[in-house]
Amino acid sequence: MKYYLIAGEASGDLHASRLMRSLKSYDSEVEFRFFGGDLMAEVGGKPVRHYKELAYMGFVPVLLHLPTILRNMRMCKKDILAWKPDVIILVDYPGFNLKIARFVRKNYCIPVFYYISPKIWAWKEYRIRNIKRDVNELYSILPFEVPFFEQKHNYRIHYVGNPTVEEIETFRVRYVEQFVDFCERHELDNRPIIALLAGSRKQEIKDNLPAMIEAARHFEDYQIVVAGAPSVNKKFYDRFIAAAPVKIVSDETYQLLSNASVALVTSGTATLETALFNVPQVVCYATPVPMLVRFAFKHIIKVNYISLVNLIANREVVPELLADRFKISNIANELYKILPLQPGRAAMLESYRSIRSQLGDEIAPDNAARLIIHRLSEVQMHEE
Repeated sequence: MKYYLIAGEASGDLHASRLMRSLKSYDSEVEFRFFGGDLMAEVGGKPVRHYKELAYMGFVPVLLHLPTILRNMRMCKKDILAWKPDVIILVDYPGFNLKIARFVRKNYCIPVFYYISPKIWAWKEYRIRNIKRDVNELYSILPFEVPFFEQKHNYRIHYVGNPTVEEIETFRVRYVEQFVDFCERHELDNRPIIALLAGSRKQEIKDNLPAMIEAARHFEDYQIVVAGAPSVNKKFYDRFIAAAPVKIVSDETYQLLSNASVALVTSGTATLETALFNVPQVVCYATPVPMLVRFAFKHIIKVNYISLVNLIANREVVPELLADRFKISNIANELYKILPLQPGRAAMLESYRSIRSQLGDEIAPDNAARLIIHRLSEVQMHEE
């Protein structure tokens, strides 16, 4: 089978590469061609464009790079028609991928599958029309997306499991380092750790980290350790930690969470990772024009929460301090409630167990690969 994959971001490169490995294990005649990244290239196949030439976020960056984006889209369309794949597999990145899905439906009679569904439950719900029209199969990694698509929009999808669950389970089985050894290796002392996960992009770190540090400094019996993002140079953090009693551990977030007592975390996958490591957390997210953002959450944005933990639980398991609630005093107060021996800690850990149960034990890329190959075999039988 000839598989054409499109991933437009670093996370998509990771998830697509794992799906490709699973497809290879089930299909001995697999051929890959893709828009993606280095991880996908390691699996094999023909890279056409690197995601770094696609990944522009925000109105101004997209506007400035619009000619490049349009050129890449034209190239992608021509390349699909020239290579004649058996299936298109889109990975997240809806702004680009849904346009490709529409093009394929109008010009080429092959199935379009979507792995890691667009988050239209949070924003741009009208895109359901495009998905229904242009996407043949949709594979979700979040269990709450099933009722959203199937009950609210009458569109059948497949929940294949969450890849973060398997990644963390695999890491925890292999990780044997003791707390004292971790601290010695990173020149830390032996006090319990408050971990700060301030995001993976420089703007996020700039907006969130100073307040996180000031809130954590209220607790002198703890040491503060920042999780340095792999894509951010360690020197970038110096302006925030130089005058504070703070250490940084770069590119070892899982190791840090394995040894942390509590955490302050920005939104995103990091909130789910923290929960799966059973570390109580406070979610912090600074925003420009806080009151306007609060208005948007009440009247425009379609979800009640920003963290995956609360979205999966469909209730507030972890406190979310964003927009007008993002204040140092609020962060410190919520952090105190989840320290050891405080009542909020036990309640949060119990809720974590329920969330873990909801996610299940399916290995997402393996499950998705089996479903994809089964569906393609049905298509082939129908054509014959």
